[in-house]
Amino acid sequence: MTEWHGGVHTVSLRVFTVVARHGSFTTAARELGYTQSAVSRQIAALEHDTGVPLFDRLPRGVRLTEQGRSLLGHADAVLDRLEAARRDLTALRDASAGRLRVGAFATANAALLPAALAELRARHPGLDTTAEEALTPVLTGRLAAGDLDAAVVGSLPGRPVDGVALRPLLDDAMYVALPRAHRLAGRPAVRLADLTDEEWIAGRRDPEDTLMAAALRTGFRPRIGYVVAEWIAKQGFVAAGLGVTLVPSLAAGVARPDIALVPVDPADVPPRTVAVATPRGIAPSPAVAAFLTALDTAATTVPRPPAG
Repeated sequence: MTEWHGGVHTVSLRVFTVVARHGSFTTAARELGYTQSAVSRQIAALEHDTGVPLFDRLPRGVRLTEQGRSLLGHADAVLDRLEAARRDLTALRDASAGRLRVGAFATANAALLPAALAELRARHPGLDTTAEEALTPVLTGRLAAGDLDAAVVGSLPGRPVDGVALRPLLDDAMYVALPRAHRLAGRPAVRLADLTDEEWIAGRRDPEDTLMAAALRTGFRPRIGYVVAEWIAKQGFVAAGLGVTLVPSLAAGVARPDIALVPVDPADVPPRTVAVATPRGIAPSPAVAAFLTALDTAATTVPRPPAG
């Protein structure tokens, strides 16, 4: 069995393949930008490390030995794999390849996340990007578990999340959606006290788990008549005159034309902070960094609706 006497260096393998291709130390040296003696030393070192002669030295040039012919295929394979690894690492560094898993809560999917993903695709079309929708607590849990790389989440007052770092993106003001003929539809803003007698459409029966949670501290208790999860369906209920509902500004930009949107006084329902969440203590990959940049751009351009 041939015993290798030392570590084989990729430079030696590269020199070996070029010499083998040309059958000449002189021509190989010219291509590589080396001196002929440097090429000769690299081949001698490789022969020492492998323990076998790789070339027959001839009056004119060199010729592969049987051992050299055997090594050549392996050397080409090793150099090809290293070049492939270099290309892959470069692509990951430039975010021109790789995987990105993101998530967002429902209203962020109305305009903010699509705008960010469109920007990301335009700049980095080779990224393999997936997106999923869930409630903020679910998204932060999946981030902490390593199932997502980044997520757009709503504010979590009093709910610190282990293993998750938050960076604010924008403030999401609240509107109330009213039937077009509603008595308050033309107001520049409304107070919750103006809506005491209204029937509300909400995503849950318990207001503590809805967008109205922040308003409960003022003593306002909404009368929830219909529990409807999806924003499009809520707007349909409002348009039919069945009640009113809160709509975040992120979703208000894609509201139906047959409902009226009126800002809610921030003293009653303060804007919530929309943030991007990433795993704490982990440097963002180039793909995540590119996504964060796209999100920042989208946050400044996402459409906000006029009142009324």
